[in-house]
Amino acid sequence: MSKQTSHDSDVSFIQALAELLRENDLTELQVKRDYGENDSLNVRVSRQTQTIVQAAVAAPVAAPVAAAPAVAAATEVSADPASHPGAVTSPMVGTVYMAAEPGAAPFVAVGTTVSEGDTLLIIEAMKTMNHIPAPRAGTVKRILVEDGGAVEFGAPLVIIE
Repeated sequence: MSKQTSHDSDVSFIQALAELLRENDLTELQVKRDYGENDSLNVRVSRQTQTIVQAAVAAPVAAPVAAAPAVAAATEVSADPASHPGAVTSPMVGTVYMAAEPGAAPFVAVGTTVSEGDTLLIIEAMKTMNHIPAPRAGTVKRILVEDGGAVEFGAPLVIIE
């Protein structure tokens, strides 16, 4: 088939993927359809959630007196941490561990000075423990993940300045 051949069902297929993403509260789906030699459709549908913003916006409802500061804080929080120049992003999907073993001291905390190559955290993917190194020297300003929490590819992990 030529590259110009259109598959009418592709649009409805992509719409169905988007609906599936929304209905099941997923953040990402990736599918590849092979139609034949040199003819395929590779689709990645994703959405970004702003869980932190929703929690910050909910605060004024519980405490109307502090409404103005809470709204200002929500605006500051809504800035995408992944776009920060010091953001270290996840190279894979997996489970985050902040320490080498349960009960051990975490690799880093806010305010920790790190050198390039120091372990920031571990991401377990497919029963493999992957040490995530600091890409540059600096000070850990924010930790954006929780110990034992799930992380997706490209998600911001920490901010180093």
